[in-house]
Amino acid sequence: MVIYDYTITMTVLSIRFKRPGVYERLKRRAAQGRGSISAVGERLIDEGLRMEAHPGVVFRDGPSGRRAGLAAGPDVWEIAGLLRDLRGSVEQRVGRAAAQLNLTEGQVRAASRYYAEYSDEVNAELAANEEAADHEMAMWENERRLLSE
Repeated sequence: MVIYDYTITMTVLSIRFKRPGVYERLKRRAAQGRGSISAVGERLIDEGLRMEAHPGVVFRDGPSGRRAGLAAGPDVWEIAGLLRDLRGSVEQRVGRAAAQLNLTEGQVRAASRYYAEYSDEVNAELAANEEAADHEMAMWENERRLLSE
């Protein structure tokens, strides 16, 4: 017999909004179907803290959900995947990635530092992308096979 222990830890925080309009904007954001006021507030605080710790990294919506990316560049998972695939020293890999993606080495390092701190999250995005690519390739191959008969 397997017994699962699910422990959920929640911390309650009371916030007083002093700046005019902040709470109203938060309520509007939540009302747009993005979750409860608490969930949206928590996400925005988390993302804000991450962006403060990793300058140049922002968060954006997309087909795969919210994800970290460079303010003027690709998603962090894309850079992390390329860095993993390249060979050589860290400096060589950063230089090659910057050249291939038309980014500065500073931008690549910003993504790399974010990846270092949130590797589980970024690895999950890499895995999901690989799975989606494999699925698309299988559909394309099947289409070619079916249409060539």
